[in-house]
Amino acid sequence: MNQQIISILALVGGVFLAIQAGFNTQLGVLLKNPLLASVTTSISSAVFATIFVLLTMSSVPSLHLAKQIPWYLWFTGGLFSVLGISLYYYTIPKLGVSKMIALGLCGQLIFALIAGHFGWLNLPAEPITLKKLIGITALVIGILLINTK
Repeated sequence: MNQQIISILALVGGVFLAIQAGFNTQLGVLLKNPLLASVTTSISSAVFATIFVLLTMSSVPSLHLAKQIPWYLWFTGGLFSVLGISLYYYTIPKLGVSKMIALGLCGQLIFALIAGHFGWLNLPAEPITLKKLIGITALVIGILLINTK
């Protein structure tokens, strides 16, 4: 798949995350509990992911392969997902969706820049460059503009 298509898919993924944040924030407000909305989201996500896996998977990973995976990888992604999503649902009604998404994206990019630089989480090391620092600076300025009246 070429880079343009992959980039478009990433952009669409971001749109989908903003849409789901809006719907699930409404759910959290109506339930008066963002954590309950997060549980509901996690359950429905598991159902849809299972359906997609069943429709697209050609073979089942072996038990031997599953045993080789470090124990913490089975749950830490879910832990950070529920924490992040719950924080989204809690902050969107207080900040608005554009401010929250902008701040959330800023947090993601800053962490990604640092984690990539040091190769954290077993990811490939990507040195911080002047170009990346200019990009982060532009992002922070954009967030300041979005968050001021």
